[in-house]
Amino acid sequence: MKKHNGMRPQDIVVILKIVLKRNNAWQMKDLSYELNISLSEISESIHRSVLAGLMAADKKTVLKQALLEFIKYGLKYVFPVKPGGIVVGLPTAHSNEILKKEISSKEVYVIPFFDGNAKGFEIEPLYANLPIACSKDPELCLVIGLIDCLRIGKNREVQLAHRELEKIILC
Repeated sequence: MKKHNGMRPQDIVVILKIVLKRNNAWQMKDLSYELNISLSEISESIHRSVLAGLMAADKKTVLKQALLEFIKYGLKYVFPVKPGGIVVGLPTAHSNEILKKEISSKEVYVIPFFDGNAKGFEIEPLYANLPIACSKDPELCLVIGLIDCLRIGKNREVQLAHRELEKIILC
């Protein structure tokens, strides 16, 4: 049995992408293409998620309650981030479409992307190619915005983001 050396940031994105498949059949090669992550890294990611108790041993079933607990209580400690300088990118955190309806703020947060549609404080993505994956999948982009809100948000923002993630993950 392989040793578990801890979760990696892209593991969260991989498992959330599987959740977004909503019980539709998927293959690792599809995840690799859609997330711009190598096939071997997708395989390793799923293996780490199984060892962490976030996926079942069948390597297909997400253990949704465990995932929610990890996201709610551990994410900001395991994958912390601090806003950087002003860059062009894709809106994230409370600047994304889901949360900006409920939260008004003069601060805009973005994950850097050369072809982005917003300018704001940089939030380092969970992995280098995440902005490309988000540009191809608007639903993933919204979910990553909620994840980023958990990583940098204040209490009210975090509660709103968690509520929205719970709806998405448990549906």
